[in-house]
Amino acid sequence: MANTKALAKDERKAAKRASRKKAAPKAKRTTPRGSAKRKVKKMARGQSKR
Repeated sequence: MANTKALAKDERKAAKRASRKKAAPKAKRTTPRGSAKRKVKKMARGQSKR
């Protein structure tokens, strides 16, 4: 994306929107979201889980 530092707010919004429209669409996810998160087993009450 071009440098939008010198533009006014409304011009910047228009420029960003135009560049988003030009960008290629993102591919669909191959893995579910959050699948890489560390899973936490249930712990004793009162313990902080993470």
